[in-house]
Amino acid sequence: MKEYRLTDWLPTTKKEVELRGWSELDVIIFSGDAYVDHPSFGGAVIGRILEAEGLRVGIVSQPNWRDDLRDFKKLGRPRLFFGISAGCMDSMVNKYTANKRLRSEDAYTPDARPDMRPEYPSIVYTQILKKLWPDVPVVLGGIEASMRRLTHYDYWQDSVRKSILCDSGADLLIYGMGEKPIIEFTRRLNEALAAQPEMQATTALLQTLTDIPQTSYIASNYSAEEGDITLHSHEECLRDKKKQAANFRHIEEESNKYAAARITQQVGSETIVVNPPYPPMTQTELDHSFDLPYTRLPHPKYKNKRIPAYDMIKFSVNIHRGCFGGCAFCTISAHQGKFIVSRSKQSILNEVKEVTNLPDFKGYLSDLGGPSANMYMMGGRDEAVCRKCKRPSCIHPKICPNLNTDHRPLLDIYHTVDAMPGIKKSFIGSGVRYDLLLHQSKDAEVNRSTAEYTRELIANHVSGRLKVAPEHTSDAVLYIMRKPSFEQFGAFKKIFDRINSEQNLRQQLIPYFISSHPGCKEEDMAELAIATKQLDFHLEQVQDFTPTPMTVATEAWYTGYHPYTLEPVFSAKTPREKLAQRQFFFWYKPEERRNIINELKKLSRQDLIDKLYGKR
Repeated sequence: MKEYRLTDWLPTTKKEVELRGWSELDVIIFSGDAYVDHPSFGGAVIGRILEAEGLRVGIVSQPNWRDDLRDFKKLGRPRLFFGISAGCMDSMVNKYTANKRLRSEDAYTPDARPDMRPEYPSIVYTQILKKLWPDVPVVLGGIEASMRRLTHYDYWQDSVRKSILCDSGADLLIYGMGEKPIIEFTRRLNEALAAQPEMQATTALLQTLTDIPQTSYIASNYSAEEGDITLHSHEECLRDKKKQAANFRHIEEESNKYAAARITQQVGSETIVVNPPYPPMTQTELDHSFDLPYTRLPHPKYKNKRIPAYDMIKFSVNIHRGCFGGCAFCTISAHQGKFIVSRSKQSILNEVKEVTNLPDFKGYLSDLGGPSANMYMMGGRDEAVCRKCKRPSCIHPKICPNLNTDHRPLLDIYHTVDAMPGIKKSFIGSGVRYDLLLHQSKDAEVNRSTAEYTRELIANHVSGRLKVAPEHTSDAVLYIMRKPSFEQFGAFKKIFDRINSEQNLRQQLIPYFISSHPGCKEEDMAELAIATKQLDFHLEQVQDFTPTPMTVATEAWYTGYHPYTLEPVFSAKTPREKLAQRQFFFWYKPEERRNIINELKKLSRQDLIDKLYGKR
């Protein structure tokens, strides 16, 4: 077991800075999450990336914003800039349920305390730092900033908000996975300071660094360039919901292209400028990010405290980034992109070895996966076709004929990891795309690999329960969700049950479903109850649709129009409408039966009552 010193973590206090022999820091990162030095925690990743660039980096996690602000002062003024991330989740998703009730736990906080971060930390932290050090640049990053970089609907305030740059007063916003832009930004900032040694890093200096890809900033006098996409202004979106919906199609398409356009949006007399993203990272670049000297442990100051989000991933290994599913309610592709970037086999094996050396590891990897478990090494056979594509999904409405769905590289990873010393078993905890497992390509070898992968997965890598996400049973709702027909779930369940029977296993398939999604009506939920009853499911993993910034579904829910067609879309919005849909998940509970029957009687659907409860 490796012995760690306090200096193996990035410094979090003045004393820890001095232990390293430093008199000042180059960059200070403020995070809404606890500091866990692990590649699944954004603050740690950016801190380690900057450290690898030779910079002195400090981290202030979950600073107290209610007192005399000593946490914001304790590390002093950085030489270059303050970096801010609200954390691994949007703060409002983190703090509130779909019913807008305060959550009782925060998984990214020691002992799950729910009161350690404010609403919108990106805004609160920036405003505090700007009062203390008005001229020091502040750079926003992380999920909250990334998803709120342009005019967006906020479900919790039921309002359309400006770019978070406007509300926070930050100087620059980095969206998406931030390694490449943060490296370019710091290199350019250092070069500018080296050219004029008497200068300090100030907000004025940042105005010369506005061309870095994957960044966004506010311009006072922006002159549109050829190829720019100009969105409807913030004020137009406030007046006309259809314009807000129309904006989103451009935002999503440009987030998922190899060569995207610059996006601009007028807010009052100013312009929000969103530079196009970097092309997808190379495997070498992704390996570099994962191979940095993480301790993989929470900072020692949390000794004897439980951080639930860390407990969930401490024995897991992420093998790729990106997701080409393009689900309408999901923000993964908006943040990570649709193009899969996979780690090298050696990088993955190195991390698995690190996990086996953790003090309480018992030989079981909880997950060997990614945003979707079975997209490792998948991409376009002809990259030239992908470079022209602007489809948000490679598998909806049908799987792209250019997509390579070969599961052999993933099988090789599973087999090699399972043969490693110290590994008893590796489980797949990430969600599996069963539409990829059912797909028949024109390549017989690829089809054989898919069948072999399916058997390997079910026979050897399920921890009793396999998570899949059909999300609904109605084809009309599923089409809006960008999910495959429910028939495919039925086909996969037959394969799952057959392999379980052949292997003498008693494993469960755990399907996830959503109610109140745009396009879904009560009759659709009644049909869902009937379909899942016929498959003998008593549903557990269910949720009410929660509108979150920057998804197709949220824009359709708020505006009433589908962003791609601008046709009207129905959404359940009132608490009564949402509850009326949600109750169908629990048709088997005696206390729900009377309400469900009454609801279906109002809809004059005796046929659905008969199917659900039998003819009386």
